[in-house]
Amino acid sequence: MDKSFALGLQKVRDLSENFYIYNKIESEAPIEAIWDSYTNPDKITNWNFANDDWRCPWAKVDLREGGSFSSRMEAKDGSFGFEFGGIYQKIETNKLLHYIMEDGRAVEVNFSRREGISEVIQKFMPENENSYYLQRDGWQAILNNFKKYTESLQ
Repeated sequence: MDKSFALGLQKVRDLSENFYIYNKIESEAPIEAIWDSYTNPDKITNWNFANDDWRCPWAKVDLREGGSFSSRMEAKDGSFGFEFGGIYQKIETNKLLHYIMEDGRAVEVNFSRREGISEVIQKFMPENENSYYLQRDGWQAILNNFKKYTESLQ
């Protein structure tokens, strides 16, 4: 086998096995407010859903490395719902959350602030059931809802 072909094949394999989806928001809210809204269970229930037909009736957070989190997301009409949770692997206050979801997929959330703008970047491993676009757009809709809620507190 040609060496360049073998290297190309290895690159495709690496990309397919280590593929992540990225989502991002920018906000004028202070990074401390961003962090608090993202990690405070009393605030999570106000934004952790993709559209106004859904809700998050409860959230639990044990914000420490090795601690767990979970929340319930459900349609307001009761037709569908699920619990979302995981275990925190690494936490750097106002900077980083790294966790493993219950199905074993990794998520990294980076928080930063520069020139008066706070930024949140989510990086997560997709699952195999739903399309890339559905997952990307669903997580982005929740992140947009997070931004809207957090900015409403300022």
